[in-house]
Amino acid sequence: MIKLADFVKQRRKEANLTQAAFAERAGVALTVIRKIEQGKENLNLEKVNQVLKMFGHILAPVNARELVTSKQ
Repeated sequence: MIKLADFVKQRRKEANLTQAAFAERAGVALTVIRKIEQGKENLNLEKVNQVLKMFGHILAPVNARELVTSKQ
């Protein structure tokens, strides 16, 4: 499974965008993009989803029990 930081960085580079240009297009502060790409743990889910929507994705809470039953 790819980490959020790696996913965002890879997709941003594939789009040939700087962090600043990507932040502007996503409608978030440059610091948000930097924190995501640095793998910071204390992120605002709303801001992360604003960034991920640029790639057609979102993050949502998952019940741990659902993960266990889906693997069986």
